[in-house]
Amino acid sequence: MRVPRFEPFPALRYAPAIALDDAAAPPYDVLSAADIAALRSRHDRNIVEIDVPGPDDDADRYVQAARTMRGWEAEGTLVRDDGPTFTIYRMRFRTEDGTIRETVGVLGALEVVDEGAGGVLPHERTTPKAKTDRLDLTRATEANLSPVWGLSLTAGLTDLLLEPAELVGTCTADDGVVHTVERVADPTRVAAIAAAVGANPVLIADGHHRYAISRTYRDERRAADGSGPWDLTLTYVGELVESQLSIDAIHRLYRGVDLDTLVSILGTSFDLSPAGPIDATFASQVVERGALCLVHTDGTGTWLTPKPEAFEGVRALDGALLEHALRDADIDVTYQHGVQHVVDLVASGEVTAGVLIRPTSIDEIRRTANEGLLMPPKSTFFTPKLRTGLVIRPLV
Repeated sequence: MRVPRFEPFPALRYAPAIALDDAAAPPYDVLSAADIAALRSRHDRNIVEIDVPGPDDDADRYVQAARTMRGWEAEGTLVRDDGPTFTIYRMRFRTEDGTIRETVGVLGALEVVDEGAGGVLPHERTTPKAKTDRLDLTRATEANLSPVWGLSLTAGLTDLLLEPAELVGTCTADDGVVHTVERVADPTRVAAIAAAVGANPVLIADGHHRYAISRTYRDERRAADGSGPWDLTLTYVGELVESQLSIDAIHRLYRGVDLDTLVSILGTSFDLSPAGPIDATFASQVVERGALCLVHTDGTGTWLTPKPEAFEGVRALDGALLEHALRDADIDVTYQHGVQHVVDLVASGEVTAGVLIRPTSIDEIRRTANEGLLMPPKSTFFTPKLRTGLVIRPLV
């Protein structure tokens, strides 16, 4: 069994005088133009100045991002650790049902392996992304700005992370999630964490595209300079156990088909029954009923209860069930998190209909890892999202 390297590195962090509430940001791929403007107005040293350079039509935006990062380090806004460290990353948040939860993982440098080589495993098929934005930004800044999210198959990793380390900073996101980062420099503890993560394969939970970009960048740098820091990439690793994961569904939106045709096709594989007006409780209702829910333009729904005989040999994942049911239809599918977002988009007429699906279980994720399987695209939505700017990994 191939296992990956997981190593500490001299992290680049905001200086203590900079409030992380003002300087950190959500991941680049969930930010709207309005979000970016608001973050820039919050603090002139917010990480979006580097992570989301703009405007898009500015050919020099990546060069400017690199200049900004170097300038911030030179002036002391960003400060490097004296030596290699890990960063314990804790999140405290409230779930949809009101429960307070806490999770913990570790930020370090995970080996970049060739596709299919083992050690670092994908967990779902990915949708193509034509833009080279992240690759161009990595080339210019020579840094990993935001982490891949990995799941370790090593039992007991969480126990190694529970003891507090040196507090670096805390920030509270707009959604109320409290993010806390702690530096681990003690050689004994560093070695124990590295050994634990490196003892078993790591499953990529979120950031497949970022990991693929890291592979392309590694290949480019190896061709020019041989092996180096680019052989690894910034990764948050948590243990693959239920207590450490919060997983929401990513629902389906359909275009390019009229509603009657869509209902007719789905009716061959699902039993249909009225669901009434859809509200936020449907996130849990789909789980309780063991059914999917078709969303109509008037805000009502239709329950889709799978017919067992229609799905013989099909993996028990809602995304896989829908793929199988619609396999012969030329229908455009996109993806959306959040019940109300789906209801609003369908009501707007931008899409024909939506289907609310159930979150993927921990057991299915573990099965994916153990059996080397791949889920359909957008099968899992891991929450809360990690903040960008709490740790940067320089490659020079």
